[in-house]
Amino acid sequence: MVHVYNCHPFSSQQIVQVEKEPGLVCCGGGALFVVATGGCKVEVYNLEVEGCPLICRFSTMGAVRSIQHSKIGDYLVTIEEKNNATYLRAYTNWRYQAEEKSRVGVRLLGHLLGGASVWGGVQMEIIEIPLSERPIAMSCCPVRGDLLVGSENTLVLFTLRQHNQQNLEENQENQSLQSSWPNTRQRCGQSQAQSSSSSQNLSVLDFERSVILHLPKITPKQVALCDTYVAVQGELEVLILKLDETSEPQTLEEPLDTNKSAEYLEDQADFLVVPRHQELLGDRAKDCDIPVSIEKTGLEEGGQYALSYVLFRRFSPEFFQGCSVDEMQLHSLQLYPLFTGNQSVSPDEPSCVFCFFSLPTMGYLYSLKGGVELLSAYQYPEKVLEAALTDHLLHVITKSALQCFTVRCAALAARIEDPYIDTTMKACPPCSLEVCALRMQLFIGLRSMCVYGRHVILLSAADAETSEETERSTQRRGLSRRWTMSSTKESSAAGHGWNVYVVDTVPPFTLYQEMVEYSQRYAETNPQAQSLRHLLSEAHLLLRAALLHASDEQQTGPGGPADHRTDRQVLEEALRENCAQLGDSFSRGSQKECHLALPYYRMSGLSLTEVMSRNRPFPGSPSSYGPGFLFYLKHFLLEDSEQTLSQEAADEVIDIFSQSEHLMLVSVCASSCMINVSPARTLQILQNLENSVGVSVSLTITMATMMLRLGDLQQYTQLMERHAEMLLVYGFIEEPRLLLYGGCANQHGRVYPTALTRQMANSQPGLLVAAMVALHENSKVKLEDADHIFKELGCESSLQVDFWEAMLMASSNDAVIQELLFRLASVYIDRLTNTKSEKHTTPKRKSLKSADDLINSCSHYGGLYPWLVLLSPTHITSSQHLEALHKLQSLLCGPSLSVGSVVPLLERLSDETLWGFSLHLLCATRTGQYDRSIEKLLDRCPQAIIPYANHQLQEKNMALWWQKLLPELCDRTRAAADNSILLAALKETLVVVAMEMSPAEFLELIPDDGTASYFLPHLLTCSQRQVLA
Repeated sequence: MVHVYNCHPFSSQQIVQVEKEPGLVCCGGGALFVVATGGCKVEVYNLEVEGCPLICRFSTMGAVRSIQHSKIGDYLVTIEEKNNATYLRAYTNWRYQAEEKSRVGVRLLGHLLGGASVWGGVQMEIIEIPLSERPIAMSCCPVRGDLLVGSENTLVLFTLRQHNQQNLEENQENQSLQSSWPNTRQRCGQSQAQSSSSSQNLSVLDFERSVILHLPKITPKQVALCDTYVAVQGELEVLILKLDETSEPQTLEEPLDTNKSAEYLEDQADFLVVPRHQELLGDRAKDCDIPVSIEKTGLEEGGQYALSYVLFRRFSPEFFQGCSVDEMQLHSLQLYPLFTGNQSVSPDEPSCVFCFFSLPTMGYLYSLKGGVELLSAYQYPEKVLEAALTDHLLHVITKSALQCFTVRCAALAARIEDPYIDTTMKACPPCSLEVCALRMQLFIGLRSMCVYGRHVILLSAADAETSEETERSTQRRGLSRRWTMSSTKESSAAGHGWNVYVVDTVPPFTLYQEMVEYSQRYAETNPQAQSLRHLLSEAHLLLRAALLHASDEQQTGPGGPADHRTDRQVLEEALRENCAQLGDSFSRGSQKECHLALPYYRMSGLSLTEVMSRNRPFPGSPSSYGPGFLFYLKHFLLEDSEQTLSQEAADEVIDIFSQSEHLMLVSVCASSCMINVSPARTLQILQNLENSVGVSVSLTITMATMMLRLGDLQQYTQLMERHAEMLLVYGFIEEPRLLLYGGCANQHGRVYPTALTRQMANSQPGLLVAAMVALHENSKVKLEDADHIFKELGCESSLQVDFWEAMLMASSNDAVIQELLFRLASVYIDRLTNTKSEKHTTPKRKSLKSADDLINSCSHYGGLYPWLVLLSPTHITSSQHLEALHKLQSLLCGPSLSVGSVVPLLERLSDETLWGFSLHLLCATRTGQYDRSIEKLLDRCPQAIIPYANHQLQEKNMALWWQKLLPELCDRTRAAADNSILLAALKETLVVVAMEMSPAEFLELIPDDGTASYFLPHLLTCSQRQVLA
């Protein structure tokens, strides 16, 4: 379906004063090129100056049959005929003919002129491009300036090269004029050549034959080239290929058997073969019946080409559409690049590439990059002769009218430029949005058209048409009521029946303003009309096209569409207003599209209060708030925002949800922007809700919060005691914002405690800790955010540590566990270190979990080793000190703590005290330093050596009893024979050794210092044990 709007896309019209009847026209580089009918002369007119004055004129070497201008390199390429032969020629430096310099250089492809003929005096050059077959069609790449030439069953790609004076002279020193191309080459950049007589920065253009494509089953009627995309059009089929340079060789397809093909065609000569409709997109396009093979030219510098199919479309003639078989042919093949402000891959590579082609009755627009997709199909009411695509309009001509359609290029480009499009953050009208036709302009006898920027150039030639045909044509146009026509501005010059018109289109922003005015008619009569939303969407895409053009200004050369430049701030302001209007439309729309109100309102920059004022029902109106507005309001309140509503606005929000979605009241009350809501009024509404739906935990907590705001602590306590602590935890999981608010909307993305959280920190710390642990385990809050909450509460030395201990019991994440273990060990060491010097590090209250509680309930806290009892302090400085010591010892005795991570922290603790020594000894033991630990323990506390050995020297460490402990005790008792502690330890050690060793091994351990008699009883025990065994 095509919508029709009576908007004026044209701003002015002028007639170019052409002396002779024009046969061909083309435009580019700010100039209009006119070729006289059957002549060999090209006249160039300035499109950017009022009246289009003549720039220059120059002669061609043959009769021009086709002409095109390349934006890159600013050159002309023509297909010419002379003496029944067809030639392909390129004209460079044509602007210098305006200085009335008659010198023209003529050369073959690759044969560069040198010396003063080039650098001393600038002149136009004609480059003869030899071909083995007659050229039929050609196209210039708008991105690189390369040239694609189509012959019968063959495509030849010529790469544009640019040579400056320096590399040309260096090349000429080493090579003759007949040698192949110089090694120093570079791509021609995006800038166009300027008309200047200075030769200091002059560059010479040339072409290099890069690749030849053979298409034996299609004869090109038109070709197109853009970046790496190649398009070829036959009578009723279009094939698009992608030609990429690669270092890997590609396997070429076998050549077609021409004899077999000729025999097949001869057999079918007596039949009319009608092709069937076929559309193959993406990888499926390779299944078409048109094989393509690559022929190497031998001039590549080691490069290979990879060929892939992109699109294949074939049509069958439709006789019922009023066109003859001869008229049912494709035309207006075009590849159109579009650059965006977010050129992530390469600034010279277009973000989007579009393909357009047309039948006389239908036009088709495809997007090629990032997946092939049909964007729009244009249905014409009359037979279209030619069409041209721009970034925001499609221009088409019939025999008697110029018509504009909207396009969807900006919709696709916006999605490529901004990844947040089509989310709850941002929106854009879809690429599949139905197109619309704008007001047409009538002419007589239109023949051809070309477009440059805002200039549409038309060539008309009035035929001797009978009055009967004219009347019938007029009646046929009158029957189409969808089209609104303006009165003709035709003023054909006297004496001839042809004209060249330059019709200027209005800038996108001006057309947007007219569409907004036009939309007011729908808004006044039917605000819910689908046409209103469609018109606002069209206006939105026009603004996006203007913004894309503003981003592309640095890539637009002089003479380009610079007239479209509009102040970006004005465009962005207009876009925000348009988003507000679209938000209004979707807020009252159907349930199917109501979700789009959210992103459009966000893009509008309106505050919640402003959005509410735009959506209030009119007084006396039976309609209530629309589903789109409720969807927006719900998501706005569910997400964190820096906006804070006034009491009046907050109370209005409560009223809205109490009438529409009363089950959302708990979440609404928990929103941070509702902080100013009236607690008494809200409490009454919540009590009514409880009476109607029953008691719920989250509702009770919300009512308690309102009581807390009223200062009624007694009622607050009663409400909080309604449910068990675990049920309250579930209530906080259901609505975390009852405890905390904030997030990405706040500075640094922090969360902050609510008034309820502060109250719970004083009255119910255990519940607060349990709730925070549950929120973390249910991915409602991050660990660092929870830490920030406790710091905001001023509980970093007490409740925060309790939270870490509780988290250690609940978490199963290894990374979180190791982080918590290190934090807790650091806190315990700080408490032991700063007991006397810094009182503020000591917790103000008793911990929620004692060391025994943690040992019994948490696997990461190990039971205290028995020998640690002997190393306990003889006097207790404080209960918190002892609690921290036992918890740290328990962590060191547990299986999870990485001892190596806390060893540097323990350096702050002195080992002069027994409890400090116990911590260092634990670390040494955990790291496997048993020899050193035995020596230190015998030095500091020998009475603990046997409990230590019984616990630590087991299994694989059992040999240390006789390898380390026994010799150490023997040496020490020999030095202090009256030491009863050492003697008792030695006796216990011998008992263990006698139980573990054979008599022979035990005998080797007996020292030879005359004390063997002391060991004999143990040797006897060892022997008896062996006999019994």
